[in-house]
Amino acid sequence: MKKLIRIHNIKIKVTEPEEALVKKIKQKLHVKEIESYKINKRSIDARNESEIYYVYEVDVAIKNEESILRKKKEFTKTPNETYQFPYKNTKREILSPVIVGCGPAGLFCGYFLALAGFRPILIDRGEEIEKRVKTVEEFWSTGTLKENSNVQFGEGGAGTFSDGKLNTMIKDKRHIGKEVLRLFVRFGAPEEILYDSKPHIGTDLLRNVIKNMREEIIELGGSFHFETTLTDIEIKENKLCQIELNHEQWIDCQNLILAIGHSARDTFELLLKRKVKIVPKPFAVGVRIEHLKEMINASQYKEFMNILPPASYKLTYTTKKGRGVYTFCMCPGGYVVNSSSEKNHLVINGMSNYKRESSNSNSAIIVTVTPKDFGPCPLDGVKFQRELEKKAYELGNGSIPSQRLEDFFENRPTTEFKNVVPVHKGSTIPANLNEILPNFIREAIKEALPEFGKKIAGFDSKEAIISAIESRSSSPVRIERNDYGEANIEGIFPCGEGSGYSGGITSSAIDGVITSEKVAYKICYK
Repeated sequence: MKKLIRIHNIKIKVTEPEEALVKKIKQKLHVKEIESYKINKRSIDARNESEIYYVYEVDVAIKNEESILRKKKEFTKTPNETYQFPYKNTKREILSPVIVGCGPAGLFCGYFLALAGFRPILIDRGEEIEKRVKTVEEFWSTGTLKENSNVQFGEGGAGTFSDGKLNTMIKDKRHIGKEVLRLFVRFGAPEEILYDSKPHIGTDLLRNVIKNMREEIIELGGSFHFETTLTDIEIKENKLCQIELNHEQWIDCQNLILAIGHSARDTFELLLKRKVKIVPKPFAVGVRIEHLKEMINASQYKEFMNILPPASYKLTYTTKKGRGVYTFCMCPGGYVVNSSSEKNHLVINGMSNYKRESSNSNSAIIVTVTPKDFGPCPLDGVKFQRELEKKAYELGNGSIPSQRLEDFFENRPTTEFKNVVPVHKGSTIPANLNEILPNFIREAIKEALPEFGKKIAGFDSKEAIISAIESRSSSPVRIERNDYGEANIEGIFPCGEGSGYSGGITSSAIDGVITSEKVAYKICYK
């Protein structure tokens, strides 16, 4: 295999043609020809308003690479960034591990277990993606909610109806994240996610990726059971021995992976009842704000806005009382979506398609909450979420309650929308969000917005729209696990966002892979 040289920090003006990158590579290396190159990273540097750059990190194949590396210390050998699953099922007969939840954590856990010959069984209370999409679209158009299959539940998990962002801040020395992205591409995602600094699939493309992944897991020996809910577990001598499905069928189970998602509240209650150790954890609650996409693009990119993809942002602020306020799940050219999963309760999220084609850009503005705010008991955070979601439902009479920012600051109901019009999936109604937001959340958002306006011109414009309630930014609980990945009950493996160990598609997928290793190790060696 040809050795490659990695070159960092190659800047190309966004107005320059693609050939400029090859020219700059040759200039950096002081050579006339290169054999090939591959982009490893690409980001946008918009700090200088007069000129915006793409910044590249590339791997280059070239003759005499050793000689060049000796002469040019700023270049390095391209490291090996591949991932190899470390185990293989060598036993003829095993009791198949059961994975609860077919979001990214469950799917990637299932894929690697199936690849290694462990024949996992994946169950999900919701529907397979093809049926689930139709169910969700019917909910948005009619308001008829199917509690076990919706934006939160079903194949692909909650991230299926989101922006499909794949960036993560976790440290990943074993390059599992790169393998996750490579698999996304193999199953149908655009290749640029392998190198863009803010990789994005979009909910429309992500659906096909999920379907393709399911089909390969089945080919590898795994199986799927949709509209199937974990309803009980049997424990003997602190070991899992059986699980109940749909209140009617008991099956033997020695290894249960809980990739349940952050909205599986009935499962949290079941686990607590069966003495699985659950603790409350901090999360964040707030609203979702919308601006015209053109305004955000112009603020970020100025005259270059028409030649660059829709702009994103990330803003943080600490209030005078020390509470964190930050933007989350930013959706350029996206939609605010009704993401409810319980009747007479309303929660929202943001979603974008691959082309990010809508007229508005939106993001959550959320405020950190801790057990000091909602209580020390394991499910007090869930209770806090439910109370807010019930108030949001009642304020909007089932529709998404929304408000102009000017009216929010003046504490008066919005009666009509003007320059910025809501771009929502699900019905919308003008309202006064001051009526349902807890005082400490309301005041923290009002303090943060003018500060955000100093960073992005127009962010705190009176015409911006906020909607409520954004209450499921992450799980309100953590199911504790030991160094072997197991809970206090042997054979139960908490995994992913719902169990409190990840946040977002990629980090959940990574945790799914890590959990698959723990399960495989136990089956092979314990």
